[in-house]
Amino acid sequence: MPDYRRYRIPGGCYFFTVNLLERSQNNLLVRHIDNLRKSVQATRKKRPFHIDAWVVLPNHIHCVWTLPPRDIDNTNRWRLIKQSFSKSLPATEKRSTVRLKRGERGIWQRRFWEHLIVDETEYAAHIEYCMINPLKHGLVKRVGDWPYSTFHRDVERGIFPVDWGGSVEVNKAIDQYDDWNEL
Repeated sequence: MPDYRRYRIPGGCYFFTVNLLERSQNNLLVRHIDNLRKSVQATRKKRPFHIDAWVVLPNHIHCVWTLPPRDIDNTNRWRLIKQSFSKSLPATEKRSTVRLKRGERGIWQRRFWEHLIVDETEYAAHIEYCMINPLKHGLVKRVGDWPYSTFHRDVERGIFPVDWGGSVEVNKAIDQYDDWNEL
């Protein structure tokens, strides 16, 4: 069995990718976006964290979080978010025998992908990756057209211009991120 080691840095900043179990459930997350928002809000009340960036796509999530000082527990935060979201939906999905025995739902992949962000260059690249992802997947023609993203919050704060991701530079950025993902 593989050894899944996670870097634990108190108060660390992390990039996450969290996927649905069946990627063919191609719009579950956006169809139930209010349930997901409530699950995240409830989790943040119990176990606070700062949302640096977040994008919800039809079948997966990318986000960047910063944990509170001295806190290393992102795993239980994800467990709470996934559980709360799953409980908010009727149990209509197919489940394996193993999941049935464990009383698990068949909505999320068990694990998630995480990357500890170690410097400002990585931070900026991962934030931009979150923002540009809907465009990369062909869901919109401009980053600002995707409603399920902290991009809009960051435009209001003056971090991004409203037209960011709407020019030729976007294609270069997409190519750059595709190369980065293959490393």
